[in-house]
Amino acid sequence: MTHPDEDPSQDHFSGTQSLNRLRSLLPGPIARPSTPDAVSLPTTTVARQRASSVAASIDQDEHLAEKIAEQQEHGASLTGLLAEKETILYLAYGSNLASKTFRGVRGIKPLSQINVLVPELRLTFDLPGIPYAEPCFAGTQFRDPEKADDSAGEAEDEAWDVLGNSSVSEKAPLMVATEAHRNRWHKPLVGVVYEVTLADYAKIIATEGGGRGYRDVVVDCHAFPKSYKPADPVPEHPGTPAFKVHTLLSPRADEARRHKQCGITHTHAPRNPCGLSALFIKSQPHLRPDPEYAQPSARYLNLLTTGAAEHQLPIAYQTYLAQIRPYKITSTRQKIGKVVFLAMWGPALLTVMTLSKVFAGPDGRSPPWVVVFVDLVIEAVWKSYDLVFVKLFGDGERTVEPDDTL
Repeated sequence: MTHPDEDPSQDHFSGTQSLNRLRSLLPGPIARPSTPDAVSLPTTTVARQRASSVAASIDQDEHLAEKIAEQQEHGASLTGLLAEKETILYLAYGSNLASKTFRGVRGIKPLSQINVLVPELRLTFDLPGIPYAEPCFAGTQFRDPEKADDSAGEAEDEAWDVLGNSSVSEKAPLMVATEAHRNRWHKPLVGVVYEVTLADYAKIIATEGGGRGYRDVVVDCHAFPKSYKPADPVPEHPGTPAFKVHTLLSPRADEARRHKQCGITHTHAPRNPCGLSALFIKSQPHLRPDPEYAQPSARYLNLLTTGAAEHQLPIAYQTYLAQIRPYKITSTRQKIGKVVFLAMWGPALLTVMTLSKVFAGPDGRSPPWVVVFVDLVIEAVWKSYDLVFVKLFGDGERTVEPDDTL
């Protein structure tokens, strides 16, 4: 039961981040920068990197996203002169690697960029999307470098054993090999840091759910050495100086982080732990029972691989991304289920997309009543899948053994 003081929308799955990704599926006059434009930005200077480590820098403000979200909740727009001049360093690792998403769909105009390694993070696919179409989206969780050092070789050997063993059953490549592909990367996360204006950063926060989906955190990044070439091995321990950037963390990882910071050991966190703002705490997205279960779509994975190629990220990392297996419908039941599911929920999803676009403010943030409506629709989408569709039509999150029986 919802507490009288709470905004009931926050108890539902936050649909705004899924909504913005679904927009890219729709045809329309979206600007699509060419590959040369995507790599023509100047490199973020060493001076700007160093400036992020100054204590007073907003690059180190761990509550910046909350402050922006709260300010926008009260109708204030970050589009003034100061917002256009002050800059933020923002780490991209998922679909925002692709210029057609970051600079096209989202309309962000980065001032500079630099390829980086992030030793404390790893790539995940644990943010729920839409069953049968976009099962999940990318996020990050914390990584234990020492544990990765110990298990990297053994885990990689096991992965290749699964993938290269022709005697494995038909089910194994679909279920076991998927995890082998996804979990093969044991080195630091590879990504791109963009320098953006505070106004554009506010737009990023808005298009990523306005603080209701991912969580904004500050992490240490390391630029690749000037002598580094994409074909070189990816270093396990970067030798370049660290600098501070903002990035988006998966909900599960953020929950664990806040529990650790507060010294919480029990399962359920108390209300408003650590004195964080009420808006930040009560904005809890719905989480799937098994965060490692769902597979991203081929379309979504293509954004990651395309972006990695545009930015000339290490060949080894591009190969890793290319080998992650996407969700694939393998049965007639699933095909029918997808048609029925999208026919049932398509009009509602198109409606909330339209409302979100029409009523969005200057920073891209939707008004509270639209957010409530979006959250309710997305929650209903997943409830219908869990209670009806998966039982009648089969798995809409993960590839399973082909089965044409109805």
